[in-house]
Amino acid sequence: MLRFNYNMDTIMRIKVLLNTVFAVAVMLAAGKPAVGQIKPSGAADTSFSVMGSYRSEIRHHPDIRMADPTMPASVNASRNIPYRQNRSGRNLLLDIYQRKQRLPKPVPAILMVHGGGWRSGDRTHNTTLAQRLAEKGFITITADYSLSTEDLFPAAVYDLKAAIRWIRAHAGEYNIDTSRIAVLGFSAGGELAAFIGATNGNKKFEGSGEHMAYSSAVQAVIDIDGILAFIHPESGEGDESKSISAATYWFGYPKSERAELWNDGSPITHVSSKSPPYLFINSSVSRMHAGREDFIKKLNGFNIYSEVKTFSDAPHTFMFFDPWFNPTLKSIDDFMSRIFPAK
Repeated sequence: MLRFNYNMDTIMRIKVLLNTVFAVAVMLAAGKPAVGQIKPSGAADTSFSVMGSYRSEIRHHPDIRMADPTMPASVNASRNIPYRQNRSGRNLLLDIYQRKQRLPKPVPAILMVHGGGWRSGDRTHNTTLAQRLAEKGFITITADYSLSTEDLFPAAVYDLKAAIRWIRAHAGEYNIDTSRIAVLGFSAGGELAAFIGATNGNKKFEGSGEHMAYSSAVQAVIDIDGILAFIHPESGEGDESKSISAATYWFGYPKSERAELWNDGSPITHVSSKSPPYLFINSSVSRMHAGREDFIKKLNGFNIYSEVKTFSDAPHTFMFFDPWFNPTLKSIDDFMSRIFPAK
């Protein structure tokens, strides 16, 4: 007869293993993804594009036109500058736009973050706006970051904070005022911009790697239709009734399984006295800026300035199209001038 001598620690380990197997089996039987099952696919997602959005929106707004992409004659571009390599081995790149005539004093910079549900899109989506803001006198930087097809939250946050450190490390080359750096984002990029500002000085989201001697803090945030709270009555993220939501892919877990992670990934969770002034530019699609009013209440509690510009008749992708492009440009220019007055 074979005899097995198990101590209590071994027995407990076996019980934990059996309980885990049972829990996974129950979730699979219920049609729910098991914990850790949603992983980066490694395959590029091209589902979101500006032209695709135009073709969709013109059916509902027949008078819209693509914003003029012509490079202003006064602006120069430095493109395809690598700032770090992500865990997938992809070189993350920056494009920098500034006036050809160098100003006598360093000027404010704006890091620009593209949208696409944290899994699609690229930095060129912000090119037109970047060029026009550069024409106004700002130095604008459009950036790549890790998408959810490559890596999960908070990888994109680490990347973009590294981009801010890169900007400070190279400020002398581009005549950037390191005390006046803003971050701007649209949609998922707006959420990321809001998150970066809310986590100023929070080492948990600093990441590691390049230029760690430099600060990743920003002095202003422009959030264009980006969500502020994932678990909120106004939020549509986490609804898996038709398909897996973009945020579920980004966090790697359904909201029902890892609510604490979804809360930790929400900008509203991290507002503090170190958070900078915010400009919210919003469409008529309220779920795209879920949690905004509660976020502003938190800012108000720290006496942090904020303002809201809403286009009541605009679709989510309004910033790419006339008649909303120029008013969006003006709102950003006015806000930046208020926060960063000329020295």
